[in-house]
Amino acid sequence: MAPEENAGTELLLQGFERRFLAVRTLRSFPWQTVRHPVCVKHPPSVKYAWFFLSELIKKSSGGSVTLSKSTAIISHGTTGLVTWDAALYLAEWAIENPAALINRTVLELGSGAGLTGLAICKMCRPRAYIFSDPHSRVLEQLRGNVLLNGLSLEADITGNLDSPRVTVAQLDWDVAMVHQLSAFQPDVVIAADVLYCPEAIVSLVGVLQRLAACREHKRAPEVYVAFTVRNPETCQLFTTELGRDGIRWEAEAHHDQKLFPYGEHLEMAMLNLTL
Repeated sequence: MAPEENAGTELLLQGFERRFLAVRTLRSFPWQTVRHPVCVKHPPSVKYAWFFLSELIKKSSGGSVTLSKSTAIISHGTTGLVTWDAALYLAEWAIENPAALINRTVLELGSGAGLTGLAICKMCRPRAYIFSDPHSRVLEQLRGNVLLNGLSLEADITGNLDSPRVTVAQLDWDVAMVHQLSAFQPDVVIAADVLYCPEAIVSLVGVLQRLAACREHKRAPEVYVAFTVRNPETCQLFTTELGRDGIRWEAEAHHDQKLFPYGEHLEMAMLNLTL
């Protein structure tokens, strides 16, 4: 087989592998080879198809993150039990830019199912990682996902000393005051897909301001916010609120990593904020 054919085959296998392990809908799989006219006219046996898929799974390589999450967009009164596309985008950015996170304390706002943080804990070697969310059901799922991936929560003295200190904290942006936030002392703050309504944007900007205030004489944390551009007006409101509170921002360049099978047609963006 020619080198270019080998490369094409490898990409096809990776496409199947990532979508299968991410439990994506079947219509998102790259079926162009399986649906070859010959296969349509003379389909292989079901047994062969199962062996074929098994071999694809065996070819999985590299690190992995295992998640328990909801299949419903809204469940238990929250959208935080699923993984949103910007969380995947932010995880890819982190894996490509580990220097921004290595040996640092990272606070994630609105952690959801926890994929971004788990990827960072496994690949970027932070000193400490704080998952946070206001919803008790999300926090319960987060704790389970942390343990599912071989990490220990901070209270577990039997944990791996080579792993970051991991905390799961309840954090409501509207009620958290400086004295509560000061316990976190993050060097880096991250968030993904949290710009879903005007109220959330105002709350986010407010908690960022209080996080900056609680650092006392230390440098304010670096902040990275990733989001899917669904409504330009929502993005404009976010940057307007940042300007009103004197928070400078700049857009991060799109990264080269493409590790997760989110929609190709989606427009992703990430801002680096200076508090």
